[in-house]
Amino acid sequence: MSSALRTLTVALGERAYPIVIGADLIGDSARYRPYIPGKQVMIVTNETVAPLYLARVEAALTGYQVATVVLPDGEQYKTLGVLDQVYTALLEQRFDRRCTLVALGGGVVGDMTGFAAASYQRGVNFIQVPTTLLSQVDSSVGGKTGVNHPLGKNMIGAFHQPQCVIIDTATLDTLPDRELSAGLAEVIKYGLISDAEFFVWLEQNMPALMARDAAALSYAIERSCADKAAVVAADERESGQRALLNLGHTFGHAIETGMGYGSWLHGEAVGAGMCMAAAMSRRLGWLSEQQFRRVERLVAAAGLPVGPPDSISPDRFMALMAVDKKVLDGQMRLVLLQDIGRSVVTADFDPAALKQTLYAA
Repeated sequence: MSSALRTLTVALGERAYPIVIGADLIGDSARYRPYIPGKQVMIVTNETVAPLYLARVEAALTGYQVATVVLPDGEQYKTLGVLDQVYTALLEQRFDRRCTLVALGGGVVGDMTGFAAASYQRGVNFIQVPTTLLSQVDSSVGGKTGVNHPLGKNMIGAFHQPQCVIIDTATLDTLPDRELSAGLAEVIKYGLISDAEFFVWLEQNMPALMARDAAALSYAIERSCADKAAVVAADERESGQRALLNLGHTFGHAIETGMGYGSWLHGEAVGAGMCMAAAMSRRLGWLSEQQFRRVERLVAAAGLPVGPPDSISPDRFMALMAVDKKVLDGQMRLVLLQDIGRSVVTADFDPAALKQTLYAA
């Protein structure tokens, strides 16, 4: 990976925080210490990441009272029951309100650790150390935390911003190909919702990203984080513009819930969901056939599915989509495309277009 160090800022006034991007940062104590106000640090990780990186983070935190919780790995474990392991460890070891939690892992670890930090003693500090592409470009930035419920994904949670985000690009060297593709779904999303120039760059550079070219990956991470940071700074709690970041997610969350958490990776479901959103936008006359095909080609080039599984019926899909955080006053709202690089959150769409999209998928 490129060794150049880059720092972005999520501009949230007194709660602003840096996103530091570079290689071999995970064991650098100087990255952590300015953001740890007390003496107690709890590292939360999972069974896959712990053997790879836990020792390096522990070594970077020499001098603190450090404890560790190792959770099972997988979306199916993103539950209140598993999260209770974190609370139990914090209480057993008498962690106080000045403690800091460190989320070492992918999006599941980050979301769960953040929710633990938001709710333990009504709020303590935490640091994000994302180790997957998806978590580096999306879930580690913005303060969305939470767990899943059998009836809906991410329906239990809180907004709680980290103190900093430490993105060590070298961790992608150990990332499985399937996980790399899943992360690229969220990268493509930024191009589609507001950054047409980045979308074109992705069309030109997807082979390099799939080949794990260090410079290409570093650029994609930085550009994605910059795009997300700008949206979060403008709309921290998703009252308007931030909902655009959910392009493909209403369809995608329905796939994840319907198939059982962990069957499809989040990024795989989002990839299919973005294609469904693009197909519906085409039916509404907002996207041309050519634009739709560009979306579909780029998603496929990232090694992602371009449609949902056959096992979820259209009626089941509709029922699952009705349990979504964007539903307001009983009205389903969707993120749709008016152009590549221009998106909208709307409840003002022809229901027939949605029905046709589901039946055609």
